[in-house]
Amino acid sequence: MRRARIFKEKSDLADRSTAVRHGAIVAAALVALAVPRLITAAPLDLLAASGTQDDPAEKPGENWPGSAFFFAQGAFDPVPGALRSEHVLGLDRVQAAPAMAFRGLTPLDSYRALNCLTSAIYYEAGSEPEDGQRAVAQIVLNRVRNPAWPKSVCGVVYQGSERTDDRCQFTFSCDGSMARMASTEGWGRARRIASQALAGLVYRPVGLATHYHTLAVRPGWAATMRPVAVIGAHIFYRALGFDGAASAFRLPYPGRETQSGPSRPIWSTKPVPLDPGMALAAPLPQNAPAPGRTGTEALPAPGPALPQSDIRPEYRDSGRPLI
Repeated sequence: MRRARIFKEKSDLADRSTAVRHGAIVAAALVALAVPRLITAAPLDLLAASGTQDDPAEKPGENWPGSAFFFAQGAFDPVPGALRSEHVLGLDRVQAAPAMAFRGLTPLDSYRALNCLTSAIYYEAGSEPEDGQRAVAQIVLNRVRNPAWPKSVCGVVYQGSERTDDRCQFTFSCDGSMARMASTEGWGRARRIASQALAGLVYRPVGLATHYHTLAVRPGWAATMRPVAVIGAHIFYRALGFDGAASAFRLPYPGRETQSGPSRPIWSTKPVPLDPGMALAAPLPQNAPAPGRTGTEALPAPGPALPQSDIRPEYRDSGRPLI
């Protein structure tokens, strides 16, 4: 009898222990389900209490991919000494480019420099506020005074414009943008800003920057440079090493502008192989009159050298009137 009672007590104890273990497992499962909700709910409650749900980065139509980073609190506190403007976000302390007037050797040189810089401002930043347009102008002039770039305003603006792969320095000069008619008002504003920049007005927020790109892209070269400012829809960069040092921006402006627009595209051509069995038409003597002429008329100026015709002899007279 006593042995049966002891066995029953052990059995009850085992049952209670099993129940406790089951209860612990259930509790742990409930906690596992509840904790993530508590973790996500707490910040949302804090956001609601602090009123940060009005963050522009959270409003449709007022942001862009990655805009949350730009709206992050304290992420882009104005750099001390930077220009106070709603369009300028300083990212680094900058040293302003040395001031200098860019005067051409002749009135034609001055006109070309003004026209080239106006084109860069208009087609690169025509929809930007004045801060954005002045920044683009400063980039061009910074390059003119840096030994890594051409020594003229037009040379910098149209560098690489002869390329046919759209990889010129300023894309407007080789992607067909200049075929679009400029607006009178926009061109006038760009020309005014270009004139002031050439007269020696330095736009300080970009410092010694020589590169920029829109916020919509991320070119590979950006990782090798130091960002200095976000101005309008562009972010500006300064080169590292000598090319970004102040000593690299003190070359004098020669004042000679030999270019007034984009370079002529250079197309890669391959010679057409000739069939050795085909006879070549004999070229006319150098001073022989053209067919239909008496030799007394003035001949037109010779054009570019063209390859000789490879028409078969039996078809050489095709199209000529019968006599």
